[in-house]
Amino acid sequence: MNVLYKRLKYIIKKNIFLFIVYYNIRVYGIYLFNRISNYRIEKIKFYKRLGYPLNLTNPKSFNEKVVWKKIYDRNPLLPITADKYAVRSYLKEALGEQRAKEILIPLLYVTDQPKTIPFDKLPSSFIVKPNHASGRKIIVKDGQFNKQEIINTCHRWLHTYYGLEKMEWAYRSIKRKIIIEKLLLEDRKIPNEFLINMFHGKIKMVNVVFNGLNDHSLSYFDEKWNYISVMKKNRTKGPIIKKPENYEIMVEIAEKLSKPFDYVRVDLYNMSGKIYFGELTHYTTSGYTIFEPKSFDHKLGRYWKAEVGYWEKKY
Repeated sequence: MNVLYKRLKYIIKKNIFLFIVYYNIRVYGIYLFNRISNYRIEKIKFYKRLGYPLNLTNPKSFNEKVVWKKIYDRNPLLPITADKYAVRSYLKEALGEQRAKEILIPLLYVTDQPKTIPFDKLPSSFIVKPNHASGRKIIVKDGQFNKQEIINTCHRWLHTYYGLEKMEWAYRSIKRKIIIEKLLLEDRKIPNEFLINMFHGKIKMVNVVFNGLNDHSLSYFDEKWNYISVMKKNRTKGPIIKKPENYEIMVEIAEKLSKPFDYVRVDLYNMSGKIYFGELTHYTTSGYTIFEPKSFDHKLGRYWKAEVGYWEKKY
């Protein structure tokens, strides 16, 4: 039976049509069961991963409030800013046309038909990703890629749900597209990312992801750039670095972009003093970040007042 099951999974994985059907039925089934069971699956996953029960009525910790946000936050700007293509228009409105142009990564192509991607006209290095999902990407360096594999992967992205299984509401209504951007490289490596955690428009923490290191090390700093002795489970502790010379500019950008939200993570690249916009992250690790020490989860949660309807007070 086990051999038959493994064989069936292999066949489904290799066949694009079967994979799409199987995946969508699975995630939609999980979504429906969560809805009718008062989020039972979400609560079980939360307890198994974090070791304490999920309280959606009176959330206290950072992770509880991320899950609360997934289920109850209906800020109309969430789907727009979670959309990796539409967020470009939001930047122009929030920062102004010129500032947005300065920090947006050059867009090379956008389509909902992967077969139309003009591979012969693209530079030797680029990044491919769907606009309606997080964590999905294809990085191409030095012209090394398989055209058909990219097309097939994009096809799967465009025809599978994202966010339903994890109850991430913002992704549900995004019109799916494939976007291709210039690949940022510094000394032939992806530059460090500065993940600026904004609570009610105020910076409280910056996570620096050291992409140049093979283990993608991570360091935490507070708003004044004091090192925070905390770590994320299964990640390597990164080095202590000096505050970037243009740090105040990064904070100014994050403040303007975060203004309409109770919590958002503004992800920026800082490459040789040049700032680039990465994305706006509303559901950090979908509410399953394991901090070490664990007490930091509740400490961070105190910065955030989770309140239904906060978005209506902003306008």
